[in-house]
Amino acid sequence: MPKHLPLSLLLLRLGIFIVFLMWTLDKFVQPEHAAKVFGAFYGLEGLGSSLLYGMGAAQLVLIAAFVLGLFKTWSYGLIMLFHGVSTLSSFGKYLDPFNNLLFFAAWPMFAACIALFLLREYDTLTVGRIGQAKRQD
Repeated sequence: MPKHLPLSLLLLRLGIFIVFLMWTLDKFVQPEHAAKVFGAFYGLEGLGSSLLYGMGAAQLVLIAAFVLGLFKTWSYGLIMLFHGVSTLSSFGKYLDPFNNLLFFAAWPMFAACIALFLLREYDTLTVGRIGQAKRQD
């Protein structure tokens, strides 16, 4: 295995986690914004705060498992699936690219989610093990 592969995969996981964390927190901090997103991109109009809090809590459990590297097939797979749906549901935005440039950032993140899922067996580092790995070098 290439020496820096585990660290590279950990960094991908942390980067993806940061984005998902902000989307999760949005459901708690600004449920009205999250409801608008679900209405505009997924056709799910009128979601109430209680439902969004429940979705946020479930998503918080998922992203915690993801960032900790637990249940990799499920947590990495669900993160990849959710981000893939999110990326593809924005298809209309890609047809007007210069008014929606930020939406294109979804594609490299989707590629990172796919790569992390495919290489999950090599993703062996956790945040607590980075220091241990450095001391062993």
